[in-house]
Amino acid sequence: MENISLGDFKSKFRTNKKFKIITLVIGGLIVTSITYFLYRQFIFLPKNEKSKESYVRPLNDITNASKQTNKDIKLKEINKAIKLLESSVKLYDGYIGGEISQYLLGRQYMEKKEFQKAIKNLEGVDMEDTYIRIYSIGLQGDCYSELKKYDTAIEKYLEAADLEENEFTTPMYLLKAGLCAEKRKDYVAATTYYTRILDDYPAYGSQKTIEKYISRTSTIKKK
Repeated sequence: MENISLGDFKSKFRTNKKFKIITLVIGGLIVTSITYFLYRQFIFLPKNEKSKESYVRPLNDITNASKQTNKDIKLKEINKAIKLLESSVKLYDGYIGGEISQYLLGRQYMEKKEFQKAIKNLEGVDMEDTYIRIYSIGLQGDCYSELKKYDTAIEKYLEAADLEENEFTTPMYLLKAGLCAEKRKDYVAATTYYTRILDDYPAYGSQKTIEKYISRTSTIKKK
């Protein structure tokens, strides 16, 4: 490689346009990489770790609420959790703790049957964790089903089912899609979803006696 003195470098930088552009581009990439490294190492990672503490207290309130038989006390615990979770989402949006808080917040709005608020929060969950992503989408399906928006519910259930195929969530959401299809009186679609469970997930299908569902919908569709 040619040895270039500082003086030669400065001269070439001034007179050679192509060399100048390449130097500026490489320099910009180096500065960007260093800046990103420093940000991630000294700002993002520490705050990300701290964010994980933010949902501990509301999670305790959620646990307490689940144990309550008194509706008023249960609602009080849920509202306490919601208030803390909203603060966590606002403070740690984009960090693990904030995303988990937003997922939990959506679930608590579902408990209060405030399904539009639940959908808004569940849509905002952005995590690499596969199962939280699946459940966030599937719970949106539950919300739309409760709102009797069965077409959208089916879309969400199928999206959740196909996001990462596995022996548990995929057949679970296919079953829910089938039940919504039945409510729409779309028995052909329902039969299709149930049959996929029987063919691809026989263990789950056997547990849920899926043949009964298929028998019911296939008989109706022939009428």
